[in-house]
Amino acid sequence: MLRQFFGAAALATMMVVAPALAAEIKPAVVYDLGGKNDQSFNQSAYNGAEAYQKDTGTDYRDFEIQNDAQREQALRRFAQRGYDPIVAIGFSQAEALKKVAPEFPETKFAIVDMVVDLPNVRSIVFKEHEGSFLVGLLAAKASQTGKVGFVGGMDIPLIRAFACGYKQGAKAANPDIEIFENMIGTTGAAWNDPVKGGELTKSQIDRGADVIYHAAGGSGAGVLQAAADAGKLGIGVDSNQNALHPGNVLTSMVKRVDTAVYNAFKDLASDDWSSGIYVLGLAEDGVAWADDENNKDLITDDMRAAVDQASKEIIDGKIVVHDYRADNSCPF
Repeated sequence: MLRQFFGAAALATMMVVAPALAAEIKPAVVYDLGGKNDQSFNQSAYNGAEAYQKDTGTDYRDFEIQNDAQREQALRRFAQRGYDPIVAIGFSQAEALKKVAPEFPETKFAIVDMVVDLPNVRSIVFKEHEGSFLVGLLAAKASQTGKVGFVGGMDIPLIRAFACGYKQGAKAANPDIEIFENMIGTTGAAWNDPVKGGELTKSQIDRGADVIYHAAGGSGAGVLQAAADAGKLGIGVDSNQNALHPGNVLTSMVKRVDTAVYNAFKDLASDDWSSGIYVLGLAEDGVAWADDENNKDLITDDMRAAVDQASKEIIDGKIVVHDYRADNSCPF
């Protein structure tokens, strides 16, 4: 299904060309706070690197930062040791990359979720608001109380964009729906605080929310756990998290960070590297909603038809999903 693994066809094509040239590259990945086992954003990047290694036999190195100071250290150390390309995961890597990339002009870098305008940097950003619209629509249709929730990680425009798209989608399905919104924190620690995520979720449930969407990295594990414990529905993010609590995860807003990492490796190996800005939304198969065996009993035919129609209308431009980052506001 396109909704579930929409990058599969493109990935299969990549696998044909990558093995012959894979030995020519020495790739590396620097994860954001939360690490590669966060079951969300970083893990999607890890899955992409692992897939490339499996398909081509090319080894890669990676590093899980523990504090902000390690960002610049890790990027520079990999570059000094000849790793190429080096993929930085997360917007918080931008300042470090701005310092390190000019020092190694022959090395190719990529960054996910931020634009760094340098000649040897590929910037990969996503239209998270489009995918969030779809899961918001599903949340409103699944809700029995007319109240749904959102728990974000770090309070930044990126996460506000998730929230705003979610609100717009929910209100498209039910104009009278009530939407609760909380952010876990204002520092990088917000990505790795499942206890706080769970507490905020319980608070929203106490106010009547019966579907809660998270965009909180590793903290989202607490959101999904609290929703499942209360017999309510959670919505995962970045990776397909439907299997974490089958029957209690309505869907996941999948963001193809895995494909972005895979492509960065593959493109350099096949001498097809390009820098610049890559913007990936529904039309580019960059975001989607997860539809699989774990949530099949939660998605009705009506819900599936509605989200399929909304997807088509967003791609065709009939529905314009507001991007909070465009004006730092949300009209919903």
